[in-house]
Amino acid sequence: MHSLCPCWSCCCLLLVFSLGVLGTPVAPKAAPEQVHLSYPGEPGSMTVTWTTWVPTPSEVQFGLQLAGPLPLRAQGTFSPFVDGGALRRKLYIHRVTLRGLLPGVQYVYRCGSSQGWSRRFRFRALKNGPHWSPRLAVFGDLGADNPKAFPRLRRDTQKGMYDAVLHVGDFAYNMDQDNARVGDKFMRLIEPVAASLPYMTCPGNHEERYNFSNYKARFSMPGDNEGLWYSWDLGPAHIISFSTEVYFFLNYGRHLVERQFHWLESDLQKANKNRAARPWIITMGHRPMYCSNADLDDCTWHESKVRKGLRGKFYGLEDLFYKYGVDLQLWAHEHSYERLWPIYNYQGCEERLTPFSLFPRPWSAVRVKEYGYTRLHILNGTHLHIQQVSDDQDGKIVDDVRVVRPLVGRMMYL
Repeated sequence: MHSLCPCWSCCCLLLVFSLGVLGTPVAPKAAPEQVHLSYPGEPGSMTVTWTTWVPTPSEVQFGLQLAGPLPLRAQGTFSPFVDGGALRRKLYIHRVTLRGLLPGVQYVYRCGSSQGWSRRFRFRALKNGPHWSPRLAVFGDLGADNPKAFPRLRRDTQKGMYDAVLHVGDFAYNMDQDNARVGDKFMRLIEPVAASLPYMTCPGNHEERYNFSNYKARFSMPGDNEGLWYSWDLGPAHIISFSTEVYFFLNYGRHLVERQFHWLESDLQKANKNRAARPWIITMGHRPMYCSNADLDDCTWHESKVRKGLRGKFYGLEDLFYKYGVDLQLWAHEHSYERLWPIYNYQGCEERLTPFSLFPRPWSAVRVKEYGYTRLHILNGTHLHIQQVSDDQDGKIVDDVRVVRPLVGRMMYL
């Protein structure tokens, strides 16, 4: 057991994982493809999103039986999306929200219209309230051309190992490329996972082209900020997704930095008032505040933009997260896995958990440069279980730690 420093606000994970793709048969233009789920933040609900190439009605048929008729119906809307590339390719993005779902119950569904239906998929509705133990798969930097760990994640999903996915930015490399055909390829790739689990996202730097238009159009996150920042409750945790990219692509407006910062502070204030019900506050953003990688990324600089803000003093996130006691921060961007000791302003505990490569920083607990993904099990209001799965080592768990959040006192690793 390792005690953590009493000054600590938060535990950090840097996550990554990279991908390739199997061939996909050409479907009729009215037939749905790229089917995926998201949780809109309303208990007993789930949003289904898909793509067609011609305008069609948006309907989901669903029920409890694997075979036979699907007796329940829900209608939604579609929006045309015109990619910014030279061909100005047009897609139609459909969204239907299912409501009145029974918590923890498995549903069978298909989406589309009389002009074409998807195949049948299955998902399990999220349980309501704080008194259950959500299981999440967490990763970032997932490409369309080298899916090293994706087959393993798909098998995990088929075994029912997760309740949701957190994809911490960077999709496809890049969704806008080849007039957004790479985005289509990527969305088809993730369908076996994303059509069965709520696939929750945040933007990364590789989504920047045309003002993040592919990201905004293709995913359906809670709130009214086009998926750039939002929050939702899951079991005993409040999860906040935000954009680190507003600090780097100022050509889309400096006002976004200020807007997001004030939204974050307001959301964190509300989350702290609700600590009795949902003790854990977890954030996810693409570019980390800290890392020990041998490159020149923002996180390697002492005065990183995400940590300290614009010009080193405006809208920095470390002080904000420390002030409101964020418990766990999930990051990506660096193509490696790194778990940090509790740290604030470069001050933290220095206990070593596992051997390091040369010259690790004193605040870096574990570093793994292998393809894989993270399993995050929110056990209850006081305990988290984090495991890093190495695909390079055939699914071996290369980091395994429990984080304890006592009602009083200081946190501990077990």
